[in-house]
Amino acid sequence: MRILVDCRYTRLEHHDGISRYGARITEALAPLAAAHGHELTMLISDKAQLAMLPDLPWALASGVTSAREPWVARQINALGVDVVFTPMQTMGGSGRRYGLVKTLHDLIYYRNRTPPRDLNPAIRLLWRLYHLAWWPQRMLLNQADEVVTISETTSSLMTEHHLTKRRISIVPNAADPAPASAHVRTQPAGRDLVYMGSFMPYKNVETLVRAVALLPGYRLHLLSKGAPAHYRGIENVIVHDGVSDEEYAELLDGAFALVHASLEEGFGIPLLEAMSVGTPVVLSDTPIFREVAEDAASYFPARDAAAAAAAIRGLEDPDLWAARSEAGRVVASKYSWKASAAALLDVLERVGAHSQRSQPRGG
Repeated sequence: MRILVDCRYTRLEHHDGISRYGARITEALAPLAAAHGHELTMLISDKAQLAMLPDLPWALASGVTSAREPWVARQINALGVDVVFTPMQTMGGSGRRYGLVKTLHDLIYYRNRTPPRDLNPAIRLLWRLYHLAWWPQRMLLNQADEVVTISETTSSLMTEHHLTKRRISIVPNAADPAPASAHVRTQPAGRDLVYMGSFMPYKNVETLVRAVALLPGYRLHLLSKGAPAHYRGIENVIVHDGVSDEEYAELLDGAFALVHASLEEGFGIPLLEAMSVGTPVVLSDTPIFREVAEDAASYFPARDAAAAAAAIRGLEDPDLWAARSEAGRVVASKYSWKASAAALLDVLERVGAHSQRSQPRGG
């Protein structure tokens, strides 16, 4: 079977969520596919993307924001593949002659319609219009043969809103493996809190800033780029404006806790990154965080800064801190890119076998 993985969402310097998901799934899928006698090729739109991807065969196509995207199947048909996996749901399917598996990560933007800031104005406008109704999502998802999503939470929402007639399978996100030398953590003397994530409104970082103001002796480290200017100069808030992987690992390893106050979330990779090295997590009480972190986290109502501060302060108990640290490692160990790739391969084999028997329906 000839598998094509859509890697056109790969960033050129640093992964975002979709970019990392696609790259890591591809890397883990390749040896599994080969072991089953399948050929795997990556679809890219810029040769510079190869620097962020595994060393595998590749083919070029137009970009995901190109006006040609609704008819990208014309380019893919020429590659003679049996099944295509795309880590998003927007790939056009009209006229395709291959099986197609699309991904829907979350439904965040139906209730939080501010689009990502790095999109051009035309795409931002289309983004807002797209999320005003359910029917565009249904149309795109039903162009696929099957759909995958990254969590039971999103799968349940898709079913609740009748988003697709297609079979839905779970292919979870994962974190990169913790260093083999990761040691058993003990409660640090310092009170450093770390936040890794964007500053979109639904991330609700403001609640974390208000919470740390109630915690004398604590410091909140905002690690990602793009922090609003008004956070600079706030006492006990440290704006890093981006960190390297090495700096991130060092900050996590010395942190008292990782904190998140999101109102909505697609998954929560920073949770797994923290838990995998034994750093406790303190989180807003949302379904997806409950699914990912289970009972290893401390939770608080999303907009309640005082409750967030109390949950953080509760970890001052050394026994509770140690219990959360160990429980986090256990929960994080349930997720791996290899396991996710194996789940995806099951889907691709099923769809690919059908496409080899009969030409699948386009959109």
